[in-house]
Amino acid sequence: MRVFLLALVLTLLAAAPAAASPWRITKDHWDARDEQGFGRFVMALGESGCSSSQSCLRSRANPWASNEDRDFLDVDVDCAKLPYLLRAYYAWKTGLPFTYADGVAGSRFSATSNRVVSRSDIVDRGGGIDGAAAIRTLLDNVYSGTFRVSADSAEGMPSDFYSPAIQPGSIRPGTVIYDTNAHVGIVWKVDEAGRVYYMDAHPDFTITRSVYGAQFGRSPASLGGGLKNWRPFRLVGARMQDGALVGGHMVMTRQRDIPDFSLVQYFGTEPNASGAVRDSRFSYNGVPLGFYEYVRVAVSGGRTDFNPVYELQSTMRTLCNDLEDRRQAVDLAVKDGVTARNHPGEIPANIYLSDDNAWESYATPARDARLRAAFVQFRRDLGEMINLWVDRDPRIVYDGLFLRDDLLRAYDTESRRCTITYLSSDKRPVALSFDDVTRRLLAMSFDPYNCVELRWGDDRPSCPDQAAKRRWYQSEQPARGEIGRDQQGVEPVSARDVDIRGLIATMPERTPYVQYMPGQQTR
Repeated sequence: MRVFLLALVLTLLAAAPAAASPWRITKDHWDARDEQGFGRFVMALGESGCSSSQSCLRSRANPWASNEDRDFLDVDVDCAKLPYLLRAYYAWKTGLPFTYADGVAGSRFSATSNRVVSRSDIVDRGGGIDGAAAIRTLLDNVYSGTFRVSADSAEGMPSDFYSPAIQPGSIRPGTVIYDTNAHVGIVWKVDEAGRVYYMDAHPDFTITRSVYGAQFGRSPASLGGGLKNWRPFRLVGARMQDGALVGGHMVMTRQRDIPDFSLVQYFGTEPNASGAVRDSRFSYNGVPLGFYEYVRVAVSGGRTDFNPVYELQSTMRTLCNDLEDRRQAVDLAVKDGVTARNHPGEIPANIYLSDDNAWESYATPARDARLRAAFVQFRRDLGEMINLWVDRDPRIVYDGLFLRDDLLRAYDTESRRCTITYLSSDKRPVALSFDDVTRRLLAMSFDPYNCVELRWGDDRPSCPDQAAKRRWYQSEQPARGEIGRDQQGVEPVSARDVDIRGLIATMPERTPYVQYMPGQQTR
């Protein structure tokens, strides 16, 4: 029996994950190879399909998962904490230094930029750093307001990020995207056509993926929204002890010394006397472009050719993923009984930020605003491609004869393929096509206390919401037509702005191109 028990204990010990090794700093800064390694780490997690920080750290995409402390693998993070978690975790496992802003003056939605007022350097005082404890402390001190720091100010304590040039190599896996509506994503892939793929976490701790576009609204440089890279820094004053750097402190690199620092994303490529983001103009090789089109062209190194049919299919599939992510969020509110509760006597003064745990965890105002922005941008981009095709612009690569027919066929096929199914309040499956969603987009409730039917913009008889809840639903209609609170001067979204199929169906015909031979008579 003793032999059996001893063998059992040894087996359990062998099966248990080894305790995580301490964080030993072996380099005084991150170099280009370290940035590339971090990018590969983030890309692997993005490709893995992991759906939470826990599943990401536990996945095979994490090369250190099998040697990790199980308790640390259970860490949950929201959108603002995800980039910090991945960056600090990679630093821990590869012996790199780390520092972060642990205090900012301001808030998530301040009208002016926040200021960094304190920093925390993760420094080995001898014997190594408890990596798990250091990262948990970090996560307790960063939030979306940490990102809301002016991109063009060289005064005061530097932030953890800088505004990069919009060019190949500068926008890369590991680049952070900040939406001043208090949302943050991290880039995990950039393809050859310049599409920037990102993943983002949510208040329910799920992680989703999409493609960068108008869902991340633009902001003035003073609020620091947009694309952000991690600021370089160096550990100075440390001494080498037992193969590790001990002591010292971090010195942040000033913007003037960062080779690819640029404010072009805020002020544009053309003269901008006002300096306002709304007046910024962009062009690439002399060709005028919208901002999001410019990002894609510039990041790809100049690819300006577009196939409208392929672009339509690709964008619809991305938006379909976003809709499926929203379905999961709505279903969670139903599963946890929020839709069945009585509606509170008031909604938060700021619907994007609330102390009400149910609202903060289950409401979708920011998610829905980003979704509307993406649909609006989709229609605008498709309309621009159609106009270019009509004008025979060489940037449009299309070899067919009837673009309208091909676009309608592709749209209808993708619309049927993108079927979002939810259970009504009386437990009947309701299937919505992509086109159904476009017609309901401005009616879809972000309020977690509404019935599932209203959450999808459908006032079916099965919805049990009584008069009080329906009054709240009606009062929230103006907010369902907004894209984002920081976009000044933007007109409310109308049904026409998201009618993709209607745009295609009414697109103009292109005058046939006829090449006449010399001496040929015309009439």
